[in-house]
Amino acid sequence: MSFRALVTQAPIYGRTISTVQTLDESRLPEGEVTVDVEWAGFNYKDGLCLMGEGGLVRSFPHVAGIDFAGTVRRSDDGRYTAEDKVVLTGWRVGETHWGGFSERARVKADWLVPLPEGLSTRDAMAVGTAGLTAMLAIDRLEGMGLSPQSGEVLVTGAAGGVGSIAVMLLARLGYKVAALSGRPQHGDMLRELGATSIVDRAEFLAQPDKPLESARFAAAIDSVGGDVLGKLLRQIRYGGSVASIGNAAGIALNTNVLPFILRGVNLLGIDSVMQPFAARVAAWQRLAGLFDMGVYRSNIEEVGLADLPEKAAEILQGEVRGRVLVNPHLE
Repeated sequence: MSFRALVTQAPIYGRTISTVQTLDESRLPEGEVTVDVEWAGFNYKDGLCLMGEGGLVRSFPHVAGIDFAGTVRRSDDGRYTAEDKVVLTGWRVGETHWGGFSERARVKADWLVPLPEGLSTRDAMAVGTAGLTAMLAIDRLEGMGLSPQSGEVLVTGAAGGVGSIAVMLLARLGYKVAALSGRPQHGDMLRELGATSIVDRAEFLAQPDKPLESARFAAAIDSVGGDVLGKLLRQIRYGGSVASIGNAAGIALNTNVLPFILRGVNLLGIDSVMQPFAARVAAWQRLAGLFDMGVYRSNIEEVGLADLPEKAAEILQGEVRGRVLVNPHLE
């Protein structure tokens, strides 16, 4: 049976071309479970894959899409049967393995988790990899002793997918949240999600650098990296932690040892790609109880497969806010 997918061809003169094509099911990669994709998310990594940047895709033609949710069509694994609702994030699907920008996908059963009760497949992709990453970061910070009584938590890149969901989740859990963004026009949106203060990125970075700065934040969730991460480490209170989840501003880290040896600051790496099954299920279950679609609804944009090349350029330029949901059946 045939299905539609967004197929990305190998770069020609440094540029990839992605077009919607009708494919036969025999084109699907190997895997135990075939899924009818109902919704996919759109993430920064997807922008890199569609634009041929970052070295994430090694083989062409390729179907990107690092997360999706849908209904099992066929399964050769006893854990899933036809009509089961499932979610996939990570495992380099959409990078080294064909992903969710398609009406159909075939993946390993180990990569799936059952759709949590209380979430639709659309809700699950409103959360998506972004929400899962934010939840894993909060879980890790709380495991290090963070509580709402600890003090203010900073979220960087707050207007993006991970950042905006992190702001909402922290607020729902009772935390006082400072939202750092280079896009001041989204301040009202961040306050609606629960931010109690807005930090302008330019002003934050313009403050004079010192080996240690005023200890303002109890913890932070950072999706920016680069100079922002280096600076915020010097502003974390004694025993506090920073959950590092991204590198939108680069992979270099300009810091010194004083935050670590004089304040006991912890730098925690958060990986959502290779998380074990039990950790994924636990995070999704917590998300199902915390994510407020009513609050987040205005930060969601729906697009079809044909819209994604344009969206790829926008997300890499920092012009996408909140979450973009992909309906592969939208003409």
